[in-house]
Amino acid sequence: MILKVWKWFWSTTSKYTWGAIFVVGGIAGVIFWGGFNTAIELSNSLYFCGNVCHEMNDYVIPEYQKSIHYQNAAGVRAICSDCHVPKEWGPKVIRKIKATGELWGKITGSINTREKFEAKREKLAMLVWLEMKENDSQECRNCHSYEAMDWHAQSLVAQRDMRKAMKEGKTCIDCHKGIAHKLPEGYDEDTPIYDDDL
Repeated sequence: MILKVWKWFWSTTSKYTWGAIFVVGGIAGVIFWGGFNTAIELSNSLYFCGNVCHEMNDYVIPEYQKSIHYQNAAGVRAICSDCHVPKEWGPKVIRKIKATGELWGKITGSINTREKFEAKREKLAMLVWLEMKENDSQECRNCHSYEAMDWHAQSLVAQRDMRKAMKEGKTCIDCHKGIAHKLPEGYDEDTPIYDDDL
């Protein structure tokens, strides 16, 4: 039986054998998958985020470089994709698909000047905050967790606020807006996030 299947697999069709079709298809699949995955990973790099469009390089990256996520006592750096792109493959691809809307903004020049960027800062921030609220700040939780916190190393105010947030089931973005970027005019960390604001 096995020999019969083996012979059929390698038997000639009109021009090719089933085995050749399978091998060529497999090689093509590996090349496509490798290229696709490489492109996704390259677009997750700090270099890509900071250098592909001047809007990021001129307005957003300088804000980020002043934040604790860029430079801190522990020497741990979170780059753009750590906060804006999920780690799991499926959600990562979905986020990349959503990013095509950002490419449209780049093509149309909707934020190509500081004035246009600042005019849209509130909407852009709210979109990110809402997404983080809906996924329980998963990108933050890739590095931070209540269970791993050394409460005694925190100030008394931080201990009080973090314990209260944990007890109330708050997510990181409820209290920590403006960590890596300037807040929109008139907002502070406690500004609530509502879907109908958009």
